[in-house]
Amino acid sequence: MAVKIKLKRLGKIRAPHYRIVVADSRTRRDGRAIEEIGLYHPVQNPSRIEVDSERAQYWLGVGAQPTEPVLAILKLTGDWQKHKGLPAPAPLLVAEPKAARPLFDALGGDDDSKGEAITQKKKAEKKDEAAAESASTEA
Repeated sequence: MAVKIKLKRLGKIRAPHYRIVVADSRTRRDGRAIEEIGLYHPVQNPSRIEVDSERAQYWLGVGAQPTEPVLAILKLTGDWQKHKGLPAPAPLLVAEPKAARPLFDALGGDDDSKGEAITQKKKAEKKDEAAAESASTEA
């Protein structure tokens, strides 16, 4: 039985994410897997890549063949170089944590207001317009 390390697609139509799985080469893309060894989320910026290095080394050691996309991921994480005995690549970019939004109070929000509307009410506007029209017709 030939064993492959391949991607299993999950997610919505335009928001895919993948699991890196070890499966029989004859199974379909999203079919039954022997073991899941990682995650790949290409939509996030930077892409989220998590691989269980110990399990990846085991499966590469017993002869599992990675597909081309998985081979590229394993080269990025350094697992392929470790398997082949090559020097390790540069470290991956790690997403910087997003700063929390500043609080309303920090922006100068006033708590003195009692929830009153800032604009005039429509009834008052109609009375002002009526008064202005009567004044203009009298003059």
